[in-house]
Amino acid sequence: MAYRALPGAGLGGRGQRANVARDTRHMTQETSRQGKTTIAPDVLITIAKLAALSVPGVAHMGSVPGGVNRLLKRGAADGVQIEVENNCVTANLHIVVKAEMNVREISRNVQAEVARVIQHMVGMEVLAVNVTIDDVAYGETPD
Repeated sequence: MAYRALPGAGLGGRGQRANVARDTRHMTQETSRQGKTTIAPDVLITIAKLAALSVPGVAHMGSVPGGVNRLLKRGAADGVQIEVENNCVTANLHIVVKAEMNVREISRNVQAEVARVIQHMVGMEVLAVNVTIDDVAYGETPD
């Protein structure tokens, strides 16, 4: 999906937002005339994390294993690893689920929701959403 700024919508100082209109008719032309949009990796990590946490049955994010290498990768502390290749996204999520919930159903719902939200918000193709259940959170009430 291509986006273009509305007339008179400046990008003033910090904290101001641009007014943006969605234009799906001329995606490649708008993109080439308007310039390039770059999405920081942390944005994809945040989107994936918030989408996963919105699924009923997810207690919180887990942690990505990997020792020292984990510390050098973005999103590892958030339980999310994102790989982007040829404008396609692969997300690896580590979650902790609430007790007495169907783990398989939760993981499938997380996969569907993360893929849907990334495709909707960013317009990138999602190749895979891999979910690892790190633990079950006992003592928390299910939704």
